[in-house]
Amino acid sequence: MAKRPPITNRVKELREAHGQMSQAALGEAIGVTRQTVIAIEQGRYSPSLESAFRISRLFGVGLEDVFGWAEDAG
Repeated sequence: MAKRPPITNRVKELREAHGQMSQAALGEAIGVTRQTVIAIEQGRYSPSLESAFRISRLFGVGLEDVFGWAEDAG
């Protein structure tokens, strides 16, 4: 079984707080597929730096308000 990346995120929480935005709508807004958004939310995929910035700017929060580093994920 593959290890999860050590990156944590609040994407689902922020998306739902942002007018119940759908995964498809978020994907369209940042230029990725709905499947990519699902993988990011589930912690199975770490977004590119560009996508991470797009997500944080879309929600009007700082990058570290969306993404974190799980210290014990090694």
